[in-house]
Amino acid sequence: MSQVLPTDCGVDEHVDWAAAEAKWGSGFPPDFMAFMSVYGAGSLTRDIEILQPLSPDFEEETETARYTWEMEGGREALNVDPSHILAWGATGGGDILGWLTTHADPEAWPVLVWERGSAEFRIHACGMTEFLRKLLLDEFPTYPINIDLRSADWRFVHWSVARDRRRAGLDTHTGLPQ
Repeated sequence: MSQVLPTDCGVDEHVDWAAAEAKWGSGFPPDFMAFMSVYGAGSLTRDIEILQPLSPDFEEETETARYTWEMEGGREALNVDPSHILAWGATGGGDILGWLTTHADPEAWPVLVWERGSAEFRIHACGMTEFLRKLLLDEFPTYPINIDLRSADWRFVHWSVARDRRRAGLDTHTGLPQ
């Protein structure tokens, strides 16, 4: 991932993985754990939020994903128990990014996207970091999210770096004076 996305504004999130596993009832994909140790939780291109598994935002977005599943047709739309939907991110366009956790091995969890514009869940047979890499390099046959970021400045900014920049009166994404 670091070959496509600079790590200079990432911060090791120091996630208590045992507590996260106890809270959510399973482990997490190794690529997500590695992402958290290099980049942490924060914003990708200002428009994609990557969430920390013990944060209220992670819980809220997961609840939103499960509620959306119910509102969009439940099993008719996606034949899965909603407890197998776990959200790891969201976009500024209202999309929900997560996993379909039906497999016992978290490394086998595909990415699940609810794209607001299509009002349906789509499964991508790859992990979270591969999904982000393909998004950054525009390698999907059909663009997988509602907000078009193909010309975006691909940069990740950890939430604490954004907070410090905001307090200093700087642009949270670039670090330049506003």
